[in-house]
Amino acid sequence: MGLDLSIVGRESSRFTMSYDEKTVALYALGVGAKKPELSFLYENAEGGMKVLPTFAVVPAFAPLMGLLAACGGDMSMVVHGAQKVRLFGAIPARATVATVAKAIGLYDLKKFAQLILTTTTHLVSADGSDGPKLFETTWSIIFRGAGGFAGPRPPENDAPSVPKDRPAEWELEESTSPEQALLYRLSGDPNPLHADPAFAERVGFPQGPILHGLCTFGYAGRAALLHACGDDPTRLVGFGAQFRRPVWPGDTLLTRGWRVSPDSDLSASETRWVLDTRVKERDEAVLGGAYADVAPKALG
Repeated sequence: MGLDLSIVGRESSRFTMSYDEKTVALYALGVGAKKPELSFLYENAEGGMKVLPTFAVVPAFAPLMGLLAACGGDMSMVVHGAQKVRLFGAIPARATVATVAKAIGLYDLKKFAQLILTTTTHLVSADGSDGPKLFETTWSIIFRGAGGFAGPRPPENDAPSVPKDRPAEWELEESTSPEQALLYRLSGDPNPLHADPAFAERVGFPQGPILHGLCTFGYAGRAALLHACGDDPTRLVGFGAQFRRPVWPGDTLLTRGWRVSPDSDLSASETRWVLDTRVKERDEAVLGGAYADVAPKALG
């Protein structure tokens, strides 16, 4: 079945999702959180349980999948191209939220097709209406083998580049487990590419199931949270990355960060950090154009 070019401009239904502390703890474990990050893993942590900012992708998944299915492409040939999140405040550890997705672009990459979707998530008020906006997400989804339909080319890429003239200001090395993809998929992405060896081989990955791009995204987000935000999730207001190479469960991820805009406790402007995440064993960059936008420290 060919792509439905009329998908552009279409919105999903309003999807609601209720979650609790177990949901956010499971997500944190899925993206590598360890015992020292107890406040993201334990509902009775001192000061209250906190939520990783990259959890913003989880409520978006159901409405996103509805639009992907309506697009008409071969879902077995889908890979994740890039991801962005933008946050407007702390994510509560327990809530009901409502999300709407929209397809905003379908681009011809010759061999591939690129579908761009956005989602907006609001806290649901007691009367069932939309309350405060919590976060927005932007997704680039690649359909392998679906290009050549004489569609428009994508906009020019404005992703930031890693500075070449100086070393990173910090780095974090973490090993993923052989079961990492099986754990992460419990947060809502059941694609068999991440679990089923026979399926993975059939769609071009004979080495076996690959790690979810969003799992790697979460690892890099945790690195930025720890080293650029002082472990304060309310300071990470924007995060994005492109998925360049596959990661296999068991790989070691090395994330490094460079500050590329001024950092001042007295400034109301955000600080941008550029990140590089690579697999240590192959010295291969797996995230590109990655960045973290960080709000200033609270004063007083």
